[in-house]
Amino acid sequence: MKDVIVIGGGPGGYVAAIRAAQLGADVTVIEKENLGGTCLNKGCIPTKALFKNAEMVHSIGTMKEFGVNLEGGFTIDIPQIHKRKEEVVFKLVDGVRRILNSYDIETVYGEATIKDRNRVKVQKNDGETIDVETKNIIIATGATPFIPENLRVDHPGIMTSDEIINFDNIPKSLVIIGGGVIGMEFANIFHAMGTEVHVVEHNERILHRLDSDLSKRLQAHVKKQGMKIHNNALVKELNPQEDGSIEVIGERKGKELKVDCEKVLVAVGRRPNLEGMNLEDLGVHHSPRGIEVNENYETNVEGIYAIGDVTGGIMLAHEASHHGIIAAEASMNKRITHNGSTIPSAIFTSPEVATVGLSEEEAKAKKMDYVTSKFMFGGNGKALAMGDTQGFIKVIANGDTIVGVHIMGLNASDLIHEGVLAVSKGMRIDDITGTVHAHPTMSEGFAEAVLGLKGVSIHALASKKKKSKG
Repeated sequence: MKDVIVIGGGPGGYVAAIRAAQLGADVTVIEKENLGGTCLNKGCIPTKALFKNAEMVHSIGTMKEFGVNLEGGFTIDIPQIHKRKEEVVFKLVDGVRRILNSYDIETVYGEATIKDRNRVKVQKNDGETIDVETKNIIIATGATPFIPENLRVDHPGIMTSDEIINFDNIPKSLVIIGGGVIGMEFANIFHAMGTEVHVVEHNERILHRLDSDLSKRLQAHVKKQGMKIHNNALVKELNPQEDGSIEVIGERKGKELKVDCEKVLVAVGRRPNLEGMNLEDLGVHHSPRGIEVNENYETNVEGIYAIGDVTGGIMLAHEASHHGIIAAEASMNKRITHNGSTIPSAIFTSPEVATVGLSEEEAKAKKMDYVTSKFMFGGNGKALAMGDTQGFIKVIANGDTIVGVHIMGLNASDLIHEGVLAVSKGMRIDDITGTVHAHPTMSEGFAEAVLGLKGVSIHALASKKKKSKG
């Protein structure tokens, strides 16, 4: 009998398997496709490889500013783009495979069905059917793109993120339905490569869950760069035309919205993969939004756990990995890793966006006494030297304690982690201002923003700090 069976080999599942093995468990991972899940194969990693392509194209457009002249223009080699992307994916997936092997973790490729709390049936990809007995089960089946009924049109030009990641041409025009993280990352990639991009967003602004200072400024920036943003709009129909184009029909502020385009990306969200788990017969509490779990990610059925996207909520690979560690430790009756709620988010647009902790809107909703401070990257020496001064760092404090950090700008996805430490550890303003930051670095901007909470930022014009009592 196995100690732990993990169903799903994505960033939640394989991390759970490794942690359980570290604690002495005999572990089997069941994966129906490829180790690494959506993140490594269709999401986080391949999109970041494409994001780098977008950065390179953007850099070419600014070469003259740096005294580099490119005469005759440039071309985009799509096969080479995909070759590099696939090499990156292969290295990471193969790395996961080797790590699992190093812990003697068995990997079985096939589809799993939970027969009862101690038995899992696997229809292997080679046709064989096996039953595996286990003491604990961790469900880590992830999520797939959600397509509303009215947008389910059979046409090769109407895609989800799963299909568009392997594009075979750069479309002249692309309508993206949904201005969330997935939609805006692909908008950035294709816009950089010359596509006319339209983003249709149901809410008042793109990335509406962000602190409004970030989402409003990013929206203004991408519109200035040439993207077409249609806020407060709802797509009602997708009509393929005889010439192969697609007519997108919707409504915006009571008026008809109509856009003709070559391709459509449906990016309105993702749904948990619940099918085939036999959850009803097992009595596992769940809804279409996901599987219900407690603080240790155990379901109402003892010994059955669920982690990551399949539990619903905000779907982030690093959050799934965190869940996996906690569930693995709980299944082995070991010390439980702190289950904090300080989960950062990074969005790979141009410029990057990263955030952790409370937004200003959330602080207001909590009727919290708070103070905010922003430091613009236009006043940062490294940003100026790198020729990339777009954006700012915003810090929110409750009294003397830092409760939120929000960054838009160069390397935001890396800079956010000092903010993660500050928020997760309840650090005070003086903890940051008393720490020397190297010069010239982008990180100085965080120190300056924190200094601004007391109205003493050094490299910013004198101004009154912004206060609110909610």
